[in-house]
Amino acid sequence: MKKIILTLALASFLFSCKTATTTDSKQNEVDVTIDLVNVKEDKVMVSIMTPTFTTQTATFNIPKIVPGTYSDDDYGKYIDDVKAFDAKGNALRITKLDVNSYTISDASKLSKVTYLVNDTYDIEKGGGFGESDDVFSPAGTNIDAGKNFMLNLHGFVGYFTTKEETPYKLTVNHPATLLGVSAMNDLDASETNDVFVASKYASLVEMPIMYSKPDFTSFMVDDMEIIISVYSPTGKYTAKEITPYMENMMRAQKKFLGKFDATKKYAILLYLSSMSPTDAKGFGALEHPTSTTVVMPEMMGLEMLQEQLKDVVSHEFFHIVTPLTVHSNEIQYFDFNKPQMSEHLWMYEGVTEYFANLFQVNQELIAEDEFYERMADKIAQAANMNDKMSFTKMSKNVLKEPYKDQYVNVYQKGALIAMCLDIEIREKSNGQKGILQLMQDLSNEYGTKKAFKDEELFSKITELTYPSVGAFLNKYVAGETPIPYAEYFAKMGVTEAKIEANGNPFLVGGNQPIISYNPETKEFFYLPEIEINAFMKELGLKNNDVILEINGEKQEMSNINSTVVGSFSWKDGEDITMKIKRIGKEINIKGKVVMPKETKEGYMATDDSKATLRQAWLKG
Repeated sequence: MKKIILTLALASFLFSCKTATTTDSKQNEVDVTIDLVNVKEDKVMVSIMTPTFTTQTATFNIPKIVPGTYSDDDYGKYIDDVKAFDAKGNALRITKLDVNSYTISDASKLSKVTYLVNDTYDIEKGGGFGESDDVFSPAGTNIDAGKNFMLNLHGFVGYFTTKEETPYKLTVNHPATLLGVSAMNDLDASETNDVFVASKYASLVEMPIMYSKPDFTSFMVDDMEIIISVYSPTGKYTAKEITPYMENMMRAQKKFLGKFDATKKYAILLYLSSMSPTDAKGFGALEHPTSTTVVMPEMMGLEMLQEQLKDVVSHEFFHIVTPLTVHSNEIQYFDFNKPQMSEHLWMYEGVTEYFANLFQVNQELIAEDEFYERMADKIAQAANMNDKMSFTKMSKNVLKEPYKDQYVNVYQKGALIAMCLDIEIREKSNGQKGILQLMQDLSNEYGTKKAFKDEELFSKITELTYPSVGAFLNKYVAGETPIPYAEYFAKMGVTEAKIEANGNPFLVGGNQPIISYNPETKEFFYLPEIEINAFMKELGLKNNDVILEINGEKQEMSNINSTVVGSFSWKDGEDITMKIKRIGKEINIKGKVVMPKETKEGYMATDDSKATLRQAWLKG
């Protein structure tokens, strides 16, 4: 998973590709129907024709947690009115065990289970993952009758204990005006019914579907079909205008990866939020083996939207390396309600995030200096976390405190761990090998159907590389010693330096606001103690100035976040109008945008004697 808070980004998981034995017997299939036509009170009816039970009771579950989210989201909170019936329609006794599980009596008579599903988008308060108890939007669900349905199926479809390996058949009844896009193949040719099959529950819920007015494109990258479906509530963006940029990026990814190829069909489902009080507020993406669900604010400028998609979608796509191909037993046999977490988030998320940055400099999508700037930003962000906490211990215990609060570090320090390993391997091999080769070797050793044991990974990596790599893992990943990043950069002829970077009109240091809100007057104002930045100086703005309007739009609590996010797309020289209030007097301002600049700690290449090795690292 990858999550964005303004410019900050976060990431994901996966599990087994083991198949179950299928049968033509109806009793040995879980037959699910989702009704998207008769939506009542913003709820959707789900009906399940159950497999045969020989036990006296059956346990029905909705997931507590799903792969890639690393948080207890309790999807059972969004389920209402669960009922069970026998073949004649008589109600069976059903008892709620906890927020996610139910026990059904007389299970040998059980024929059908029904329930109503509420969506998560319209009750989000913040962005999830640390800001509130919300489900992270790309892992959430949307029910907007006649317009859009985001079916992350773990939020709609449950499973029966002991029947997890039973084949599933899913029928979705939907309005003819809406098209369902998925990496699954629809087996029904009609315009109002879609039918999908999966070998087991885990496989089904890794196949999200988005229903909306048809707006999709498809293209081939080698022998892989890529499908991009877009829901834009106002029609601001279309799949056609987003696709060229995405196609260029994904071709570059495939070229970078080489022989890694885990799927022949890949779906990108992009939901653009209006950012209204009842719409999605958590921005980023969630990976699935053959899909990515993405949520972004619709008000973003096209250039910024494309840049954010490049970062988050590339991250999710690189999960085909790990954990799709290389993963532990905890991932292969994931438990949706009592999960055992793996020690190796540094690899699942960190290597993935590192690749999402490295491939861009490797394929010349970004300059070398920008790559160093990105890594420097991760060092700065990781410094705000507990740098002495064992990363493997944090990963194993990521669902509970104090480790839960350190989760975000998998996208910062996790990527830096991968970078330092890459550098170490490059140095020891004289530039001939790197971490991508290591992942290819691990793929050959394990692969999609063979998991490793958590405690054996470090020794296997050491066997495939060098003793110094094993020493690094034990000291800096399992151990509690902070990584000396400058020493690793120096191996490649890169040293610390002061770097000038782009700033923001309303933030300093990337995420520290310089405006505040007065709840009594319901107005936003520039803080009295801040230093006047270039944007403010150009327009004559002062400390304590109240911001009433920007480009004719009144600034209120409901839209200020949209304004700040949108300001990242502003360009020097663009026209801007503002209405402010200064000492009780309203003032209209017309002028040009001047984006602030900030000086921060960074890195640059300085040692030409290491140029060949550095070239192998970044371009090899």
